[in-house]
Formats: sequence, C-alpha cells, structure tokens
Amino acid sequence: MISDNASLRKLNLSNFKLNSLLEITQLINENVSTEKLLGKYETILRQKLNIEKIFVLVKNVEWHCVLRAGVPEEYGTNPQEIAEMFFTSFTEITGISFKTEYPFDLFDVIIPVFHKETAVAYVLIGDIDEEKQGLSPIIKHLKFIQTITNIIVVAIENKRLQIESLEKEALRKELEVASQMQAMLIPSAENLPKNPYLHIATYYRPHSQVGGDYYDFLLLNESEFGFCVADVSGKGVSAAILMSNFQANLRALFKSNISLIDLVKELNDLVNTSAHGEKFITFFIGKYNTQNKTLQYINAGHNPPLLLDNTEKTMVYLTTGCVGLGMFDKIPSIQLGSLKVSSGDKLVCYTDGLIEAENENATEFGTIPLEGALSIDGDIDDSLHYIHETLHEFLKGNALGDDVAIIGIDFL
Repeated sequence: MISDNASLRKLNLSNFKLNSLLEITQLINENVSTEKLLGKYETILRQKLNIEKIFVLVKNVEWHCVLRAGVPEEYGTNPQEIAEMFFTSFTEITGISFKTEYPFDLFDVIIPVFHKETAVAYVLIGDIDEEKQGLSPIIKHLKFIQTITNIIVVAIENKRLQIESLEKEALRKELEVASQMQAMLIPSAENLPKNPYLHIATYYRPHSQVGGDYYDFLLLNESEFGFCVADVSGKGVSAAILMSNFQANLRALFKSNISLIDLVKELNDLVNTSAHGEKFITFFIGKYNTQNKTLQYINAGHNPPLLLDNTEKTMVYLTTGCVGLGMFDKIPSIQLGSLKVSSGDKLVCYTDGLIEAENENATEFGTIPLEGALSIDGDIDDSLHYIHETLHEFLKGNALGDDVAIIGIDFL
C-alpha cells in the first residue's frame, strides 16, 4: 500500500511537471507578457515545489532584477554590481548554501543561464530550513527547476530581441521618412539655374540615411544669386535635425537687402539657441551679382572652396571669413571676401567628408583631385563627374566615413 502511494505521488509529480512545461509553452506561443511568464514561473516554484526564495537577474544591456520573491524588498538593489562582482565566476549550477555573506546568504543554489558563451541570466533559489526534516525540494527537483528556468529565460530573451527588432524596424522606417523629407529640403537638379549667367551642378551623399551636410541656391533678385554649403559637427539624426532648422532660418533671413556679415551674425545667434553649445556648423555663404560679376563671400570655418581663375589659369582658395557658427556666443571678427569673376571661371564648394575620405591605406583624398577636376575641359557637370569617378577609384570599395556635399558653379 505504501509502495502504491509512493508510485501515485511520483506519477502525480511527473504529470505536474509535464503539465507545467506544457502550460509555459502555451503561454510562450500566446506571446504573453514577460510579467505573466515570470508570474507563472514563481507560482510553479513557490506554491507547487515549495521553493521559498527566488531572485532572478536578467541582462538587457545592463543587469536588472526581474523577479524577487521571498526575500526582503531592499535585497539586490544594485543588480549590475552584484552580477559583475559576484556572479560572473559561475558557469554551471552550483550549491552556495555554505556561503554566508551577501549576496549569497539567503540562497542555496545559483543557476547561470547562457546563450552561446554569454551569460544572460542568473537565478538564485533558496529553501533549506535546518528545522525541517526530509530532502530539500531544490535537490529533489533541481533538474526540473533548471529546465523550466532555461525555458523562461530564453523566452524572455527572445521577447526582448523581438521588441528590439520591431523598434529597429520602426526606426528604419522613421529614418526613411526623414531621409525623404531631408531630400526635399535640398535643391534638386531641375531646380538649379542653368541660365546665361550661371550653370550649377551638385552632388550629395549622406553617410547614413540622414546627414548633417547641406547646400542651397537662392534667387535673391533679378541680378543676384545666393548659395551656400554647410556641415554640422557630428553625423546622424541630431545633425540632420539641426541642419534642417538651420536651412529654414537661412531661407527666412537670406534676402537681397541683408549684408552677408549681418546674416552670419543672425545665423550664429540662432545656431547657439538651437544647439546649446553642443554642436557647431561650418559654413560658406556666397552672393553673386551677375551685372558687375562680383562674388562676395564669408567662409565661417569651412573647408575653403576652390576657384579656377580661367584667365590666369590659377587656383584660388576662398578663406576669408570667421570662425564656425555656434563656436562663440558672439563671433569676435568677421571679414567679407570679395572678388571679380570672369567668363569661364569655375567654383567648387564641398564638405570635409570629401577631402577626408580615406582609402585602404588610410590616405586622404585631399584637394589635389579637385584642382584636377576644375582644370579639365568641359563644364561644371564634367568636373563633378570627374570628382565622383576619381573618388570611387580612390576608395576601391572603402566606405565613406562622413557625409559629402558638393556644389559647383560655372560662371558664364
């Protein structure tokens, strides 16, 4: 009779364990919340197996506690420190009942859970009461506890990765929209002038889906054109947002009746307000008068544009100006550059992503290819095509490390 009762209890226990695994599997398939999975795990261990204490740490970038049961609320308030200082040496199930110091003092067994070779969870359980008779439930059910712990932790990790994947997909779609919106802010080829005075060509390639480089071309009045190229320090979304704000301010302020010096002062104030000193913008701004063929410009800390003087067959780097925008509350000194241009002269403005592009030997592209591009026979479209082809050959498959923007002008 005793043997029959023992067999029945063993059968019931086996059925309970099998049903528990089936219930958990069903919950996982139903994609229930992490909280509900942990609640089921706690019920099985504490109410069904009489495990008194449970402490579960899971890694999600950093370690954090996802379950604390049967232990004081203040226990394990520093999970990152506990995991790094005490748990990383454990690679398999280990009895720790002999350890009397924090954080082991309340527990009898530690169960590390690994994904490949990386620890993703540590589970501490305790139940041994010296006053009680009989075999500890931890020892009796250790294999089952290990199995159910691994299933729960892997399910939690998979849920985290799934959420992370969905968030990445949402971010990717947001970046696609942002990229499309940014592309709308930059003048397209059909909106650039090709008239008896000027012929404009451009090139734009962000490092990622959105970038911090910008160029623009504006008709100020019947005889004056404005153009610019700019580069926000840094890359990515924050740079793109600041640049979009900058472009809106520039277009609102850049009119024929404002001097370039006043314009740069106003833009510096606006960049300081927007960036709060965390970013700055290098900037080249030009104003060309088609009647007297005069080009006025300010180079605000930007890579100097390169002008081909077709009459003298010389190259001129346009350096006159000031420091970058947002570097100081008030720009200490601003100088206005001014020069005459002649028919056949060419100008190329660019951002540092072009000349600082590196090949497999860590050699920079530099400005020599730009001089070569302006020297070839043909119009400014041919010059920019030459730059693009030369850059492609130079990189030999190496990725660009920064945004690239180029604006080229034929003076006719």
